[in-house]
Amino acid sequence: MSLVTLLPFIVLIGAMFLMTRSAKKKQQQAANMRNEMQPGSGVRTIGGMYATVKEVNDDTVLLDAGPGVELLFAKNSIGAVLTDDEYNRIVHGIEHDLKSDADVVPDDASSLTETDAPADAASDDKSVDLGKKAEEPDDEPADEPTVDAAPAEAKTDEQARKSDGGSEAK
Repeated sequence: MSLVTLLPFIVLIGAMFLMTRSAKKKQQQAANMRNEMQPGSGVRTIGGMYATVKEVNDDTVLLDAGPGVELLFAKNSIGAVLTDDEYNRIVHGIEHDLKSDADVVPDDASSLTETDAPADAASDDKSVDLGKKAEEPDDEPADEPTVDAAPAEAKTDEQARKSDGGSEAK
């Protein structure tokens, strides 16, 4: 057998190796994440429920989903372990104060465009010429055919053809 005939098989085996390697790496990262869970951590299950870890066992996790609601889940059903800031933002709606040192940006742009001149002075400016010329009332309109005349004639021709070919439609 020549190298040319073996090349597709080699490429296929290499692609399968790379795909399984990346899948194993993701599974290993997920397992490490689940093993690092501690009581008090906020988690999201694979079903989309947010809860706080109350107790961690070998294969199970006891979650506190609310006042008086404790749920027992398999460790594999934990989709993500969240940071405290992320958990509070999602569950309680508490935003972490990241902008405490940053400049405050106003809601409107009025403070950014302040001028010493009053606003009425800007309205007294001369109007801007946009290149349109005003028509004088003395000018007589030119006798130009309207644009709608051609389509109207075409419609009457089509109606006449349709009425002539009525026997063909049967």
